[in-house]
Amino acid sequence: MTAMTYIVNGRILLPDGEVAGRALAFHAGKIVGIVDEVPAGAAAIDARGGYVSPGLVDVHCHGFMGWDASNGSLDEIRRMSEQMAKWGTTAWLPTTMTLRWSVLERCFAAIRQARSDSLAPEWRGAQVLGCHAEGPFINPLRKGAQDGASVQRPDIEKLRPWADVVKLMTVAPEVEGALEFIRAATALGTAISMGHTAATAIEALAGVDAGVTHATHTFNAMTPLTHREPGVVGAALTDGRVYCELIADTFHVDPMLFGLMAREKGDRLVLITDSIQVAHLSDGPHDQGGQTVIVDGIRCRFPDGTIAGSALTMDRAVRNFRAHTGLPLWRVVNMASLYPARSIGAEASKGSLEPGKDADILIIDGDFNVKQTYVRGQRVF
Repeated sequence: MTAMTYIVNGRILLPDGEVAGRALAFHAGKIVGIVDEVPAGAAAIDARGGYVSPGLVDVHCHGFMGWDASNGSLDEIRRMSEQMAKWGTTAWLPTTMTLRWSVLERCFAAIRQARSDSLAPEWRGAQVLGCHAEGPFINPLRKGAQDGASVQRPDIEKLRPWADVVKLMTVAPEVEGALEFIRAATALGTAISMGHTAATAIEALAGVDAGVTHATHTFNAMTPLTHREPGVVGAALTDGRVYCELIADTFHVDPMLFGLMAREKGDRLVLITDSIQVAHLSDGPHDQGGQTVIVDGIRCRFPDGTIAGSALTMDRAVRNFRAHTGLPLWRVVNMASLYPARSIGAEASKGSLEPGKDADILIIDGDFNVKQTYVRGQRVF
């Protein structure tokens, strides 16, 4: 039987503030609570004056360093899970692109297996919670970096065998059959995100009424906010039922808008990476699934200038958002942990350092540089 472990000498980040001068206790992979005193001789981890943070939850990540969830490779998902733990991510949704359905099924099968494998002690990285399927039921008019030839009409019978693993799915609510699909998918337990959409604000709100609870990389690949037609952006920002994803790399969305999004969305703002296969490779052109993507620092573009995705990591997202808003660290961490977990129904076990939840814990310095990462009580970095 494992002994109780205590993290001492740190500022503990909670959903409503931070606590200093106390210790965080965990046992058998679960958070026990915050205590005033540590028993003599107990196992203790010294945070050295840094922060003790919940692990980060990325609900939208395709790949990086040459690996990609859309390759349908269990080994690549494992490697990504190991690497992202170094950046503070302790749970994630491997995210597929718009592909032929037969290819997507191969990806879903690998992610389903990875979800099971990630519960084993030998898994040394972020836990796989399921899949985010970004398409293929989108609008080709707003396909962005997605493959237009693979866009399909919504079909609930295709999703049904995979609803246990597809925890989040990006759908354009205005396309034919989408509202019926959204209702049925929601009933199966899959959260629906509106994205890659040319919907009007009214069409977007019809999607929300049908069950949409999420907006995919807000501002990007959707109709913009204007003063006479608020578009999907306006609907997503103003409707309290919708979680808004944000790629906080300072490129996809101007950081001038970070504070506005925080004020409008509150506890429904979700930081994501939307990182892609060529992220963290050298600057210059790279092949990604037969397409050329040019990496230029934080920018990933196709040769025609179309944005292909990001090179962001979750720890950098937290740093960027904090730097451009001045918000307390605990509030920004919620956007990268508790709120994304809640957006996919995983808040019972993920997203905060509350008793009974998984011991997914980070020890970080004042600049949110990750020093140690624990997943379900096991140190993985």
